[in-house]
Amino acid sequence: MTVDGAVRGECFVEFYRSEVAQLGSSLVGKPLAAFDQEHAEALTTAISSATIGLIAAVSPEHGLITIQVESANGIAPGAMRIVPLSATSEDGEPVSILLYFNTALVDGLSPQKPASKPPVEKQAPPAITQDGNLKLVMDVELNVTLRFGQRHLPLREVLELGSGSVIELDHQVDDPVELLLDGKVIARGEAVIVDGNYGLRVTEIPHPMTSQFTR
Repeated sequence: MTVDGAVRGECFVEFYRSEVAQLGSSLVGKPLAAFDQEHAEALTTAISSATIGLIAAVSPEHGLITIQVESANGIAPGAMRIVPLSATSEDGEPVSILLYFNTALVDGLSPQKPASKPPVEKQAPPAITQDGNLKLVMDVELNVTLRFGQRHLPLREVLELGSGSVIELDHQVDDPVELLLDGKVIARGEAVIVDGNYGLRVTEIPHPMTSQFTR
């Protein structure tokens, strides 16, 4: 896989020969004696589908990226970072996977250390007043998210995602929708349509809003 955009680098996905033929047969829906071009194309398509979720997870923090998936033989890992994974096929058979990340990709995805600053003299912190501090940031725009539900998926199910796939979330239809700010629930309510867009009719505030910004 070639990663381009805000983060650049390469990642290789390696399967053991003894297991990859059975995995390919499961993907194409018919048993074959040996791993062939049809298996390779099905496996490449499955991995390409899985990268959609990877792009969605990485882009908010690191910026927009693209991933191109191609079949490759004879990986020379060199100084690459190797991550072993274990998954299960549709038939319940174990599948071992090795992920190889080159240095550029590892560095691009690693948290950046803040630049060191020269020491400064400690000063007494200014007095905190709730109203005074909030007035300074009243016009700052915050990114909030509506969450209808969530679910943890094993790698096998992620690899099988494609057009028409249905994923069951952990929320019932009548459960309230959650409004999140920086990953924290700040309100719950009912989903509504406002001028053709999703909206939220708030029915519950778990904590006073000002407590989210002052302490």
